Amino acid sequence: MFIRNGAWDITTIRTGKDEVIAVKRVLYFLKSLRFRIFLMILIFGIAPGFVLRAGLLYAYENRAVEVDEYEISTQAKLLAAQIAANNYLEKLSSDSISAQMDQMSTIYDGRIILIDNAFQIVADTYEMDEGKLIVTEDVISACQGETVLTYDSKYHYIEVTVPIINTDSSEVIGMMLISVSTDSIELNLQYLRQWAMLIELLLVVVIIIVSIPVSARMTNPFTRLARSMSDVQNGYEKDFEGVRTYSETEQISSACGEMLQRLQTLDETRQDFVSNVSHELKTPLTSMKVLADSLIGQEDDVPVEFYREFMADIGAEIDRENQIINDLLSLVKMDKTSANINIVSADINEMMELLMKRLRPIARKKNVNLVLESYRPVTAEVDEVKLTLALSNLIENAIKYNHPDGWVHVSLNADHQDFFVTVEDNGIGIPEESQDQIFERFYRVDKSHSNEIDGTGLGLAIAKSAVILHRGAIRVHSVPGEGTTFTVRIPLKYSERTKK
Repeated sequence: MFIRNGAWDITTIRTGKDEVIAVKRVLYFLKSLRFRIFLMILIFGIAPGFVLRAGLLYAYENRAVEVDEYEISTQAKLLAAQIAANNYLEKLSSDSISAQMDQMSTIYDGRIILIDNAFQIVADTYEMDEGKLIVTEDVISACQGETVLTYDSKYHYIEVTVPIINTDSSEVIGMMLISVSTDSIELNLQYLRQWAMLIELLLVVVIIIVSIPVSARMTNPFTRLARSMSDVQNGYEKDFEGVRTYSETEQISSACGEMLQRLQTLDETRQDFVSNVSHELKTPLTSMKVLADSLIGQEDDVPVEFYREFMADIGAEIDRENQIINDLLSLVKMDKTSANINIVSADINEMMELLMKRLRPIARKKNVNLVLESYRPVTAEVDEVKLTLALSNLIENAIKYNHPDGWVHVSLNADHQDFFVTVEDNGIGIPEESQDQIFERFYRVDKSHSNEIDGTGLGLAIAKSAVILHRGAIRVHSVPGEGTTFTVRIPLKYSERTKK
């Protein structure tokens, strides 16, 4: 516990925190790209050395054993031929052959055993097992006329077993077994291992010394990029320049720059949105305040019609305020994820007929001819409420921004993948420079007439949000003074995109 005599032991607490911080730093470094590059350089630098050492030692051992086996087997065959020629196995009376056996045993530091065809040891240079039987796999193979070479790396010896063949009858009359120590080869291997180990240790030291600055230099661009992004996070957006050292850092820098630009645009849009919302909500309230103050300041003998006129104006302003709030709520709902979308299989032709039926009174009031043309039956997976709201805003705008005795032509068509709704009018049109902005919230093409034409400036923003929610697209083509055409494309089958 960190309590001593009823009080906190501050030193112990501080030490504990320092240990935790140290552990976190170590774990952070172990997870870093710098450490992994260092580790890769170290592994790929050292591993070839170990493989090369093992390969060279293995090759040397095999070659040395092969040379010794060849030399010993050659000498053994020559001696076996002399033994057979002098019938040494039976008489054991040739001093010359005995001397050759002793000399060969001394030269190779080994042991020579002569065995007759009854598997009995006839002669032994070590004079230990004479008269004993020896039956091994190698001896049996030699008895059948084969020369057998055996190397035991564990006990360090080479064993050569050759048949002794009678030159006249080509019959195997005995076997000769020569066992030679390979301690000299093992001593050379140990010497080579020591030098190889020393070289590898020096190589490890050199690789560590080199890999530390190399890994730091390789990861430095990412460190600078992280520092630059941290500056952006702290509010220094204009200081972000990116890092162009590698293709990867250049790609990340470009993506971060685009993301930063978009965030700045979104921030500006948010500020404009808040400003516009404040203005739009404040305007009806200001009008109601003026009307109410005017009523309060009137004399008692003011006619009732005057009050009714002012109250009607106040009611209109309240309706306008309510419309703005409803549109804002609709827009907020559109901005939420597609989890809130209610997709059903709907008859689009019927939906359009109902929509036209509701909007025709508005068109008649504006003296605008409203026509619907359906080219084929269309059934699609849509959210009827949201899509109806979007199309209603488009058609209602076409009616509002039109001339007296004008027309609005609505058409419905489809192919094998999408259906299309086109809203065409011969109204006032939209200037080319404003066509990219009309889907922004509260944007008005002609702000001087914003009070003359009813609306909140949110209709097209709501329409676009609803279309995007259906994975569709909306396009506009307009010529000022001639009219405007909106084209909406919606997939017949709604497919939820995979969320990452």
